[in-house]
Amino acid sequence: MESLIKPDQTWLLWSFLIGWAAVSIHLEQKYKWASKVTSSVIALLGSLVLSNLHIIPTESPVYDKVWTYMIPLAIPMLLYECNIKKIWRESGRLLLTFIIGAVGTLVGAFVGYFALRNHIPNLGYVATIMTGSYIGGGVNFVALSDAFNAPSEIIAATTIADNVLMALYFFVLLSIPSMDFFRKHYSHPLIDEVESKFKATTAGTMEEHKGTDNMKKAKVTVKDIAFAFASSVIIVTISIGISDFFSRIIPTSNHFFGILNSLLGNMYLILTTLTMLLATYKAEFFSSIKGAQEIGMFLMIVFMVVIGTPASIPAIIKTAPLLLVFCAIMVAINMLIVFIGAKIFNFNLEEAIIASNANVGGPATAPAMAISKGWTSLVGPSILVAVCGYVIGNYFGIIVGNILI
Repeated sequence: MESLIKPDQTWLLWSFLIGWAAVSIHLEQKYKWASKVTSSVIALLGSLVLSNLHIIPTESPVYDKVWTYMIPLAIPMLLYECNIKKIWRESGRLLLTFIIGAVGTLVGAFVGYFALRNHIPNLGYVATIMTGSYIGGGVNFVALSDAFNAPSEIIAATTIADNVLMALYFFVLLSIPSMDFFRKHYSHPLIDEVESKFKATTAGTMEEHKGTDNMKKAKVTVKDIAFAFASSVIIVTISIGISDFFSRIIPTSNHFFGILNSLLGNMYLILTTLTMLLATYKAEFFSSIKGAQEIGMFLMIVFMVVIGTPASIPAIIKTAPLLLVFCAIMVAINMLIVFIGAKIFNFNLEEAIIASNANVGGPATAPAMAISKGWTSLVGPSILVAVCGYVIGNYFGIIVGNILI
């Protein structure tokens, strides 16, 4: 059955993609229910419904342009704050806990895969993209989906399952500080401080919110926008050239070289690594570009609109519940290994909670949880380690993809 809007109606489709992404962001910021659902899911669900009602097409050259150009451009912009030296200097203990959690995510991906591979089709793709997502975040989800050409129906169903699980996961994390078991077996200095100095901590939290508001009000100039796009385009161009070079010169005659070719010939791996190095050794320049993070996030929301277009609602209903179980296995093992690691290295309960949150929830949720709990000393480090996850997530995800797909 033909759609009302035809695949070659380019401007009409661009209007829908960008317009619906903007509406999704507006809803998230204006309404409580939408902030809980998130703009990414609203964007995906809107296009999912319209494509299944045959109002927009399931395939179009317009959608291909988003995959080809928008996503590679977004990734460097989202990594301009990823200064590895700064992350280690300011967040050493939390970073180590975070890396332990990343290993937990990796283990969880393999456990979940071998437990459910006979029940979920294309589970290797899910394990790959969720490894990246549960170490870094949405950036890795998108990059790995594109790098391994994951089927759109699987991506849409996984997104929905992931967001359902997130609500349960955050509830568990928020509840842990009040549980006697964890208080008994872990040191918890920040929790004690909050309880003994409630009024002072509340004032500190308000200042943290004010600081965040001031950052949001920082003026973005035309120069910032120009530098954000220009630098991103140049980085993507160089990354494509380097990955193409490695894919040509590295033979695939045996298993070892085949894996090496897949890794070094992967544009997203090179793109992530190159941006991280630039953000570390040219930190003054890249951290000074205002608005890059916001532009990158908007491009990601546009991508989520595209993801919903080819997906079949009946197929998602059939697949999503099992995917929810798979994601739950990954998150449970991540949390288990984080807390075991924290116990072995004598890290605080608060560090374990924030590290796991930074793994699974990403840079948006980890500082929000730290602020909400009054753990103000962990707000900055939580952002830094979560951003670092953008880099680590792609490495881990590509390793999983090369093994399971």
